[in-house]
Amino acid sequence: MTYRRQHFSKPFLSEFVKSVCNNVDVRRDVIPSPNIWHYPDVYEIENRGVDPGGVLEAAMLRIHDWAGLDLLDVGCGTGFHLPRFAASARRVVGVEPHPPLVRRAQQRVAALPAAVRSRITVLRGKAQQLPLPPASVDVVHARWSYFFGPGSEPGLAELGRVLRHGGTAFVIDNDATRSTFGRWFRTALPSYDAEAVERFWARQGWQREPLTMRWELPDRAAFEAVVRIEFDPENAEAILTEHDAASVDYAVNLFWRRF
Repeated sequence: MTYRRQHFSKPFLSEFVKSVCNNVDVRRDVIPSPNIWHYPDVYEIENRGVDPGGVLEAAMLRIHDWAGLDLLDVGCGTGFHLPRFAASARRVVGVEPHPPLVRRAQQRVAALPAAVRSRITVLRGKAQQLPLPPASVDVVHARWSYFFGPGSEPGLAELGRVLRHGGTAFVIDNDATRSTFGRWFRTALPSYDAEAVERFWARQGWQREPLTMRWELPDRAAFEAVVRIEFDPENAEAILTEHDAASVDYAVNLFWRRF
């Protein structure tokens, strides 16, 4: 497989960063994701290479196993994680705001065996206006859907509405204070205040579990393609010059809260 070199017309995460740093009211609409929205095929490769050791899933299961329960995946994208959740959950709902990704997620689900397919629903919707009734799920998973913390308060309030009593919400975000990837992230986005983000989650009543996983891409070409959709051209080239492997250590924060 060949990977087309990506060229960006805007800096990495520029729209999102401006919205957060300038205190723009993001409740009006959805902030576009600069990677999966524009490069879903490369992002699929990235998804397959994230956390091959299952560190994130193991941590979430220790806190709240979803076997036999109803699970919501907020910002499910192309539905990459839905089949995995449906392997043990009673019912899985994926919510995604971007219509092309909704269609991809629905196509993914349609290709699954009937027994699994029947337990998954994909809906178009926003985090701040979830298309679910009150107290309808037991576990919520949001992976890089509440980026930066501040500004996501309307979406977090919705979690309290749709979760049943005793339910748990998980939010997975970058930990910019550790790991090789964390250093790349800090360099590419110097305005990012990791400590302020952690304080935000603590004020909201969430707990934090720092975890270290890996990116393990199948080859160097795949690694380069993924780096180029995650970083602006200048930083991507610096990363690829410095780092000649197809994998990297990657620190994340697992934020979670019982409702």
